Amino acid sequence: MINQYMTDTISAIATPIGNGGVSIIRLSGEKAFEIIDKIFSSQNLIAGKIYHGWIMENGEKLDEVIVLPFKAPKSYTGEDVIEIQCHGGVHITNKILDLTIKNGARYAEKGEYTKRAFLNRKMDLSQAEAVLDLIHARSEKFASASAKNLFGKLSIEVANIRKEIMDLLSRIIAAVDFPEDVVEPEYSYIENTIEGIIGKINYILSFSKSSNIFRQGIKIVLAGRPNVGKSSLFNTLLNLDRAIVTDIAGTTRDVIQETLDIDGIAVTIIDTAGIRDDENINKVEAIGIDYSKKYVQDADLVLFLYDLNDGFTKEDKEILDSIKDKKYIKVATKCDLTSFKDDDSICISLKTGKNIEVLKQKIKSVVITQNLTEVEFITNQRQQKALEETKNSLINALIAAQNNEIQDLISIDIKSALMYISEVSGEVITDDILNNIFDNFCIGK
Repeated sequence: MINQYMTDTISAIATPIGNGGVSIIRLSGEKAFEIIDKIFSSQNLIAGKIYHGWIMENGEKLDEVIVLPFKAPKSYTGEDVIEIQCHGGVHITNKILDLTIKNGARYAEKGEYTKRAFLNRKMDLSQAEAVLDLIHARSEKFASASAKNLFGKLSIEVANIRKEIMDLLSRIIAAVDFPEDVVEPEYSYIENTIEGIIGKINYILSFSKSSNIFRQGIKIVLAGRPNVGKSSLFNTLLNLDRAIVTDIAGTTRDVIQETLDIDGIAVTIIDTAGIRDDENINKVEAIGIDYSKKYVQDADLVLFLYDLNDGFTKEDKEILDSIKDKKYIKVATKCDLTSFKDDDSICISLKTGKNIEVLKQKIKSVVITQNLTEVEFITNQRQQKALEETKNSLINALIAAQNNEIQDLISIDIKSALMYISEVSGEVITDDILNNIFDNFCIGK
């Protein structure tokens, strides 16, 4: 897993590209101190101190910088690390990066710093994945939950489960290999131990749905005929003028979306083109309508809007029938223009603001379920699959123990469970899976 390529000294910009107050270039590897000595106005840097000076090229000053040196293993990657804090700006940042490359570093790949931290045992795989979650967290709750994994919440629990499986396997194997010296564990002991481990795995997996919602967020699509108030409601929910609003049918021809944080859940609100069948619509609007139908089918929640003043039309019924299998909220708009009421809908007025707060609370009640209020363990799909496979192997071993099968055969399934649980922390992992994980990181992390 570790090759010469992974022992190169790497360099990358660790901050977003663009104009700003500060940019950071990060060097990691055995040549980090050698390279900084070549380009910095001070030499022989000592780890743990902060240095102020100039980045130099051919005797000329390029930029005034702060340099932070770290000596292995006391660094993020576990290697020698140099961080250069220069003035923010595309030109000067790239210039300093190129200078580090000219003096012996190579460009870092996506996630290579965190990958090296994992390979150098500065963190396990679940903690490395927590770094990715923390970077991409779109809500405060998900960021907080990801931080728990970063300091080892999931790692500690998985390590305890792994130890229990290892201890059980060791007792069985010892009895199989040394039958004259070691007594086989009682079948009741094997059953109770496995049932206890399965219970712990089930507890972690009980938060899977919540984990996936935190990670992926929720998509809410506004759907209905043209001119029923979709874009106006979109702007109202966002509290900004994002979508164009006119009384001309077919104004919205493309999909417009923005993300909100609703009680810690990233919620993407999607405004779509009005759905209608009309031989006079042009090609662009027709494409927009096709997009609308696709987004409706992919939505976690549909806000179906119809014009209360026009009444519930045949076209409205057709649209509602098409989403009857989806989770939806029926919204009647323009209630200020008529005295008619619809008890099956939330009747709103975007002009007067009537029942807008009622609708928002209804959306919250759908988005925020009780099991999202307190999530103890955040897991991703890779971890969930490994935990499910662990549980399945243990269930097979449990059935075998209940049937009093020979313990040598029972140990095969327990070994399998040990292998799968080890995938969560990265004790057992393939290069393909490892590369796939870190390919999702940004360069510089």
